[in-house]
Amino acid sequence: MAYPHSNLNFEKMLMKFLSEEDPMLEMLKWLCEKLMDAEVASKINAKKSERTENRSDYRSGYRVRRFDTRMGTMYLFVPKLRKGGYIPFFINAKKHSEAALMSVIQKAYINGVSTRKIEKLASSLGIDSISRSQASQITKELNTQVKAFRERPLQKTFPVLWVDAFYEKIRFNGQVRNMAVLVVIGINEEGKRDILAVEPMQEESEATYKSLFENLKERGLKNTWLVVSDAHKGLMKAIQSSFIGCSWQRCKVNLMRNIMAHIPAKAKAIFGEKLKQIWLQPDIESAKEYANMLMDKHEDKYHGAIKVLEEGLEDSLQYYNFPRIDHRKISSTNMLERLNKETPRRTRVVAIFPDMDSYIRLMTINLMEYSEDWSAGHCYIKQEVISLTREDREKAA
Repeated sequence: MAYPHSNLNFEKMLMKFLSEEDPMLEMLKWLCEKLMDAEVASKINAKKSERTENRSDYRSGYRVRRFDTRMGTMYLFVPKLRKGGYIPFFINAKKHSEAALMSVIQKAYINGVSTRKIEKLASSLGIDSISRSQASQITKELNTQVKAFRERPLQKTFPVLWVDAFYEKIRFNGQVRNMAVLVVIGINEEGKRDILAVEPMQEESEATYKSLFENLKERGLKNTWLVVSDAHKGLMKAIQSSFIGCSWQRCKVNLMRNIMAHIPAKAKAIFGEKLKQIWLQPDIESAKEYANMLMDKHEDKYHGAIKVLEEGLEDSLQYYNFPRIDHRKISSTNMLERLNKETPRRTRVVAIFPDMDSYIRLMTINLMEYSEDWSAGHCYIKQEVISLTREDREKAA
């Protein structure tokens, strides 16, 4: 059945909207206002200016609220109630999409996307701009996550630690400096990898590494069986003083690079193949025997290379003392080096970080993703292998 009077009113409203600069946005605004009136009337059991016995509250003017939509931004007059706040249901429903949007913006922020690009992203999703308060809230939320991750308590025992450093350009006290970024990865007693620390430091020295390890111990780390790293002198001394009784595995790849630096270009391929065989022997005695044979044969011709090999050999063979663990996983820092290469690739879009806080925030959030993936993924070293190795150590003690 048709209602001529209703059709006439609708046509008048439609003509009114068509005269506006943005008819669709004005129609949506009108609809939102009608929805708010209906919702408030239902909430207080009374229409506007209506007197009823069941009224539970009274209207008390309006407040202006900005509302961002895919059609554009509008400013609504939201009814105020005397006894409490009122938020329109369609704004509450939109909070889920706003949360998703903020997640996207956070991700863009984390990945070093420029403010201009983020504003374009927001605009494409129906938001005019990102306010200073929104940007501040993003940073605040990220800082909370970063702080929780960096200060979280650690298990008492991490059987294996990998330690390495790389360098980033960070603005510090008004100057752009190359800062050493120290990263520690550990294997827990369940055999899963975890990122224990990421610490930008002024330099790579015994003092900075000692500070790094002391922080790990303050967070709960007490025991480690093996630390894998390169042969930085400060790092070596810090390991010795911080983890008494643990073994140190010099990264075999790092040692091979140092050796090959003394080999002429024409001989690198042939000598390199022979050199690799040291760390492929079935046991430590065979490895030492093969290494001695290689050193005796080439000492006169490649004196510099053989000297480096002789000095670093023993420390590069410590993984043989953990025969149950796959030697490919604990004989080098390759796993950590791959991570250290991936991280700068993701931070390169920033070029020079404006301050230390921004770098720590970006780095930690990126590494948190790896940590979460590792915790949910397969064991890097099987838990039963960790348990059997612990038994071997207890028997040997």
